[in-house]
Amino acid sequence: MVLNDRKIKILEAIINDYVATAEPIGSRTIVKKYDLGISSATVRNEMSDLEDLGLIIQPHASSGRIPSDKGYRLYVDSLMRYRELTDEEGSFLRDIISNNINQIDYLMKETAKAISVLTNYTAIISEPQVKTAKIRHIQLVPFDDKSIIAVIVTDTKTVKNIAVNLEEATDSKTLSDISLVLNSQITGVSGLDLKITENLLNKFPGSERIVTKVLNALIMEFQEDEDVQIYTSGTKNILAFPEFSNIERAKEIFQALEEKRLLVTLLGQTATEDIEIVIGDENNIEQMKNCSIIKANFHIGGKKAGGIGIIGPTRMDYSQVASILNGIVKRINGALKALSGGG
Repeated sequence: MVLNDRKIKILEAIINDYVATAEPIGSRTIVKKYDLGISSATVRNEMSDLEDLGLIIQPHASSGRIPSDKGYRLYVDSLMRYRELTDEEGSFLRDIISNNINQIDYLMKETAKAISVLTNYTAIISEPQVKTAKIRHIQLVPFDDKSIIAVIVTDTKTVKNIAVNLEEATDSKTLSDISLVLNSQITGVSGLDLKITENLLNKFPGSERIVTKVLNALIMEFQEDEDVQIYTSGTKNILAFPEFSNIERAKEIFQALEEKRLLVTLLGQTATEDIEIVIGDENNIEQMKNCSIIKANFHIGGKKAGGIGIIGPTRMDYSQVASILNGIVKRINGALKALSGGG
């Protein structure tokens, strides 16, 4: 059976209407709302063919048609068009990125919030792995009489503040001198590769005990740090969609969103440079079979640094969400590239 232009226009009409209304669409509605120049009888015949092709389904015997997962897939792969962000959307994202670019954790939190606001769906974002990040700068600052704070900045723009308890009081000048030498010795070393050696301690005559305490605290922090941090925003947005008015169905999704392992798996499956769209039954995660997920990676220094995913019903506005995600990823990649000196 040939999928001609008329069938494609009717399929698009069904998708557009169902995305907007969440109601099955009948032939009369298509004739009234969409200027296709054909009768209701012709529309019904074409809808019957589309149903035979598995692109639309009839949820109830007396109802109109709705898109199937296969129909959405055809739309996403062949019919969907990306759009440029509006001036308002672009300005909103620029402000968030410019205000938070120096600390990747804050940037990820605020970006997740921005996505949920712009799309009304649920956003999940993974932050770069700190374990494998390289130390870019360290500064020791006094906290009270016998404790200090080690402020660590990594090459992924993550900032960590690590409390270190000392056995004796020390002064700001000593901490500044230690910081200077530490930066010359451990800058560029990953958290997992930090080691305390006699050769290293010899660089700090008179301050070996302080340096040992600091390095032990850093090693413990990096070793115990989670592989990846996940941020979510807009989880309750799911309840706004009639597809999830069934409490049990909504509960399954909420439970999945609380399981970090599942979310890491979901975002980790994205391997390409492009936007990836997973629809309904294509999901490997059982609880997400009634959802669609649009996801992409962002990069620092040319390497994958994390993933961004947007979750909604299969009746998702794919064009809008993919366009917004595409714009967000481009802006984050551009800003991080500029910050790292174009690397």
